[in-house]
Amino acid sequence: MSPGSFKKPLLALNRIIGHQSAKNHMTKPKIGNIAALDSEREEKKLKKALEQRVKQDEKEEERRSFQQRRKEEEERALSTDPPEIAARYGTKTSHVLVETDSVQRLAASPDNSGRQIEFIARIHHIRSLSSKLAFIVFREQIETIQGVVAYQEGHITENFVRWAARLTAETHVHVKGTLQRPPEEVKGCSIHDLEVLVDSMHVVVPVKEYLPVDVFSIDHVEMDEETHQLESLASNRVRVANRLAYLRTPTAQSIFRINSGICSIFRSVLEGHGFIEIHTPKLMPAATESGAEVFKVNYFGRTAFLAQSPQLSKQLSISADFGRVFEIGPVFRAEDSNTHRHLTEYTGLDLEMAINSHYHEALNIIDEMMKSIFKGIYTKYRREIEIIKTRFPHEDLVWLEKTPVFTFKEAIALLNESGWTDDHGKPASELEDLSTRAEIRLGEVIKKEYNTDYYIIDKFPTAVRPFYTHPDEEDPRFTNSFDIFLRGQEITTGGQRIHKPDVLEERMKKAGIEPFGMQEYLQGFEYGVLPHAGCGIGLERILFLMLNLGDIRNASLFPRDPKSLPEQKTEVVRLPHPEADTIRYAYDFEHGYPDLEMPTVEKLIANYGDATNTSWLDDRYHVWRHEPTGAAIGYAEENGYALVMGNPLCDPRQYNMVIRDFLKYMRKQMDLRPLWLLVSSEIEEILGSKLGWRTLSCVAEERVTIAEAKKVAKKERQAEDAGVVIKEQPIDEPVSEELRTRIDKRIEDWKAGRTGRQVHITEVRPWVDMEHRRYLWAETKEGAIAAFCVLHKLSPQNGYQIKFALDFPDSPNGTIEALISASIQMLAKAGIQQVTFGAGALPEMVTGGNLDGIRAKILSKTYRTVAQQLRLVQKSEFREKFGTKNDLVYICYPFMGLGVSGTRTLIKFFEDEM
Repeated sequence: MSPGSFKKPLLALNRIIGHQSAKNHMTKPKIGNIAALDSEREEKKLKKALEQRVKQDEKEEERRSFQQRRKEEEERALSTDPPEIAARYGTKTSHVLVETDSVQRLAASPDNSGRQIEFIARIHHIRSLSSKLAFIVFREQIETIQGVVAYQEGHITENFVRWAARLTAETHVHVKGTLQRPPEEVKGCSIHDLEVLVDSMHVVVPVKEYLPVDVFSIDHVEMDEETHQLESLASNRVRVANRLAYLRTPTAQSIFRINSGICSIFRSVLEGHGFIEIHTPKLMPAATESGAEVFKVNYFGRTAFLAQSPQLSKQLSISADFGRVFEIGPVFRAEDSNTHRHLTEYTGLDLEMAINSHYHEALNIIDEMMKSIFKGIYTKYRREIEIIKTRFPHEDLVWLEKTPVFTFKEAIALLNESGWTDDHGKPASELEDLSTRAEIRLGEVIKKEYNTDYYIIDKFPTAVRPFYTHPDEEDPRFTNSFDIFLRGQEITTGGQRIHKPDVLEERMKKAGIEPFGMQEYLQGFEYGVLPHAGCGIGLERILFLMLNLGDIRNASLFPRDPKSLPEQKTEVVRLPHPEADTIRYAYDFEHGYPDLEMPTVEKLIANYGDATNTSWLDDRYHVWRHEPTGAAIGYAEENGYALVMGNPLCDPRQYNMVIRDFLKYMRKQMDLRPLWLLVSSEIEEILGSKLGWRTLSCVAEERVTIAEAKKVAKKERQAEDAGVVIKEQPIDEPVSEELRTRIDKRIEDWKAGRTGRQVHITEVRPWVDMEHRRYLWAETKEGAIAAFCVLHKLSPQNGYQIKFALDFPDSPNGTIEALISASIQMLAKAGIQQVTFGAGALPEMVTGGNLDGIRAKILSKTYRTVAQQLRLVQKSEFREKFGTKNDLVYICYPFMGLGVSGTRTLIKFFEDEM
């Protein structure tokens, strides 16, 4: 396209967006009321941000100085003690720990008193009585034992005692000492009848950060004076929010040992009955249960569901002639319930088996398995149960040799005979499900009459069972299904399944489930399947009820409920370079701190930058620095204009102040007309709304959310078939001169092969700011470099920019796509969430502020002509194959601030004949 062909579009552009004259400085632009950027509200927000940042820094400095003080105190103590005593304590960190025995075995019997022992444990709690005596509780999983650090002339000094008393809880220490009988029983420890007289103690794993809630406090209970019941000092909410601390407690350690024991017994009993373990998929094509309690997930653009149970897969396994199967795996329920007995994800203990004549064949095996679990836990885990009882008091389960089995009708009769009614005064119905309150009351009745915490209710109503449950042959209002109860609450649901495909399809339709989405499931029945039955048991619910844990969350390692996984607040973003924090710099500048160093532009880009900011590293840009904040703004001086590129590099809360001072500088000192290009909507709002500038967008940042990046499998295969190999420069190694020379040569080949008019804002300079860049390249099977990709680190929110992606001459087909795909995958492995290709032209112009009516229509038409003639969207079309999404960036200019000369200046600046 010849320069002359721009004449008509430019004249039209001039008439509608600028002034009538084509001369540059005929009329001065109206930059706007810069004083409008002085906002008392913004200043208050900024002041608050400054104070918060200073507090954070002071807290961090206090932590570091505390650690330093501790280190210095330890060094002083060790230097003043005789060498033989100094060797008995202090910090000895090493990658290799000494071999020691467990506290549980060493202190297994009071008869071990007088024995020399050696162990590694955490410090659970410290009680210092004086400079000559300190008591330290050591913790090793479920065991706690008291240690005595006492002054002994010539053996244990006061320095030793003081050092030990000031150690941080949760520190791992290597202890040597002698077991001895305490003067009285140590009630606060699991080992009551022995304590350790410490002879030497060394820190082997120090704690650099305090836990928000210490393990001792989160597990501490006290007797309520009025109720005479044990009350935990930490609420269940605190236990969930501080999960790591809670999981370290002897109570939690005991709970999850029993959790493991239940799974082990479940597996062992079923394997003894000829079951095999299977692992079913958790991504399903349709909801597996009736109702809306299902999580939808995006499965490559299609809708899938997290399995509400492994039911369908278990049944298909029976259709595949597996005979008897079981699984221990996750179950998902999107039930928005925040009660003490509901989780959105729990562990299911599931089984399914072919039956010969009656579904009670399965019921009997399940009953045997449940009682085996009770017996096994109370036999093998008695110590853990006693530890749990100190925090969650309860009586052992009571069960009968022959488990009582009631029909649903019989259970309802028992309940109603006890005088129970619901909230409306009505007795329980034989055709409706039991409420939680009714279940608990029924459990009390059965416990009183039959003296058992464990029983079964059979023949549940059809209306309260899933579509696949087999109806009772004699009364179709009921089903061949059962629930098993523990302490008056249901722990498992089971029964016979429908195995005839026509009956199953009819039941699905009645339940509102579309058979079309369940073809794989139905097919298994059309191919023929034996009658079968099974059940699903909630592992956490067994633990919760068996151990009286009060809340089911105490039975889950990392509980998931509707309040889990809260949205992360953007304020918690940590800057890659805290030393280049403009908020902190502004505070230090305001308070006159000496020797302040202005943050480098490179570090500011990594803290706050977007793709456009990386162009500032080119020689043709000037970088203005804001002395009070350390902020930066990049611009190019061209024909009397300041072509300002991208957002200011600073904390967004400082935008108003920085923009104000920059515009004053432009007007008073440089006498340049500012054209602000490729800015975010936040800057567009400031310039358009507060200063009255005209704004438009014909460009967008072309971003890829890495988790949603599209594959280019066909292109990757083409490159692979051609023998192309993708290589990556290790992040911790410098780029070799030999590689740089090879790549530079190929860049020159690439430049020589470029034809036509090029529109760009940056030069190809790969070897600047290498600290913040990653390099990948593609080589042919002959060893020639076929393509080159440079990634530039941006702010944490923006991730990385694909700064350059160069497809060199004669590269095999698919090479550049394979290289870009490999670059995105590399960023994904590094935990990066966003990548941008940089700015790309839009096919249509979008008008912004202070630009509307006929002007906007003519301008849009003019832009469309230019975009088509220059084929500006060609790059964007290529990038779309990776899943780019447009994030609009704006061009902003003051009233009377552009004109023909400004338009020509822009085009001249962005064009480069290569």
